[in-house]
Amino acid sequence: MAQDSSTSTVFIPESFQLPVSSTDIAGQLALIWELIKAPLIVPLLRLGVYICLAMALMLFMERVYMGIVIVLVKIFWKKPEKRYKWEPLQEDMESGNSDFPVVLIQIPMFNEREVYKLSIGAACNLSWPADRLVIQVLDDSTDASIKQMVEQECQRWASKGVNIVYQIRETRGGYKAGALKEGLKRNYVKHCEYVTIFDADFQPEPDFLLRAIPFLVHNPDIALVQARWRFVNADECLLTRMQEMSLDYHFTVEQEVGSATHAFFGFNDDDMCYTGSKVYPSLCQLSYTTSDVTPTMLTKVNMLSEILLLTNALHFKDLNVRMDSIYAGTAGVWRIAAINEAGGWKDRTTVEDMDLAVRASLRGWKFVYLGDLQVKSELPSTFKAFRFQQHRWSCGPANLFRKMVMEIVRNKKVRFWKKVYVIYSFFFVRKIIAHMVTFFFYCVVIPLTILVPEVHVPIWGAVYIPSVITILNSVGTPRSIHLLFYWILFENVMSLHRTKATFIGLLEAGRANEWVVTEKLGSKATEAAKNKGNNKGAKKIRFKFAERLNKLELGFAVFLFFCGCYDFVHGKHNYFIYLFLQTLTFFICGIGYVGTII
Repeated sequence: MAQDSSTSTVFIPESFQLPVSSTDIAGQLALIWELIKAPLIVPLLRLGVYICLAMALMLFMERVYMGIVIVLVKIFWKKPEKRYKWEPLQEDMESGNSDFPVVLIQIPMFNEREVYKLSIGAACNLSWPADRLVIQVLDDSTDASIKQMVEQECQRWASKGVNIVYQIRETRGGYKAGALKEGLKRNYVKHCEYVTIFDADFQPEPDFLLRAIPFLVHNPDIALVQARWRFVNADECLLTRMQEMSLDYHFTVEQEVGSATHAFFGFNDDDMCYTGSKVYPSLCQLSYTTSDVTPTMLTKVNMLSEILLLTNALHFKDLNVRMDSIYAGTAGVWRIAAINEAGGWKDRTTVEDMDLAVRASLRGWKFVYLGDLQVKSELPSTFKAFRFQQHRWSCGPANLFRKMVMEIVRNKKVRFWKKVYVIYSFFFVRKIIAHMVTFFFYCVVIPLTILVPEVHVPIWGAVYIPSVITILNSVGTPRSIHLLFYWILFENVMSLHRTKATFIGLLEAGRANEWVVTEKLGSKATEAAKNKGNNKGAKKIRFKFAERLNKLELGFAVFLFFCGCYDFVHGKHNYFIYLFLQTLTFFICGIGYVGTII
């Protein structure tokens, strides 16, 4: 009886029987695939298509919106010097330099052997009264020899009369944010009104402060003046050209749109003039004087007001909601009072700059972006360094979203539609959806539909929407328009890492708060770009082959190659050309054959 009670019988329908030969593994797998495809795979894949189409539409609407606004800005908008009160600062015969505010320069560093002289030298050569300028070199280096070199460089400039301070910490607590926060605790900082941060590879022109500071002096509601980055090694290799295309769109479009629409749609109701049912930006907000306003100018202002109000209303269904955190992390001048009011630097994520900018924006502070004020900087020229940088730039915003979303929701001082904008448009669409839709839709879902022909992807989602988005992205770097196709393929590869980093940030798992400093080559990178055509120029990476391998890229190369072959033999979509090209791109990145190094 015990034997009978422990015995069970499983009945398998004849249609579910596997092939007789147990060695026919391919046949068994094919049968299992057919059994689960209809009840499980098809519905799940169809759901994935719908979700990806929805995300693609979100991103499409955001890009089109910014495209419309940037066109209007270029046609109607005046330069920041005309929109805001701006007067050059000059020495007074009686008071001398007293009209110049005391400015603090912070240069955070970590083992910057190749570039420390460049940034320190550029900061010390800024055209500003020596007694009204304090330079902090915040050195978190772990290499004793580099520390000694940086300290000696500071002493060299100090001997020339420059007010420069070399500052170190016992630990790297808080990384960059911790160093900046520690620097602001010094007693002499209480005499400083403004602070500007330059990363170790940034080289401002001598007139940087003379052009930026007047905005802060004459406009007390401005918290930040942000300059544009100019890349000294953009022509070093194809990798740096791809980065230039992405970052130029950010500065040419996203920053301009954020600055312009923020100026129109301020945070305070006092900034708006109501006329019947219409709302117009006040002329005082546009920094016009009575003598400046002519009938023609007033007509243009009102026309632009109505157009921008219409686009904003269509985009957010509300007025007075637009703000943008345009701080790029470096090459910007902050009002120290705004930093303190926003809660100071926080090291809870690896994007301390975005954290501070969002908090300041939610408190009503304005930002100004100066597209023609450019600061030289360096792009990572090795694939390894670029991947680490992209991990930080993707993981950080997602992690900040996780930590700030409820803080924003519970903030009673922020209007409802402002919360909607920050949560939906700024964080969800730009920092999360943008990465995920590129990876899941074009590298996973569309290839899978080749294996499951029962699931159809509409052509507008597979072709038209990405084409429009790509064209809009290309406006930032017209000189690289011929590289657009390569850029698409490369961005699809990088979307794998950005999506992975986004999930790590959202879940706060693994490397969520890991800070890996981007490798900088300094003058070597510049020389490599100049010697591009010389045999003694840039050399390819010389890592061991095993160190160059990237398993994720190679795995997706195999997957896409299989899908491409299947489509070539059995498919009807003719996606195989794209799939083979994308396979090649994944494979090249997978074996590490990307980037250059000296």
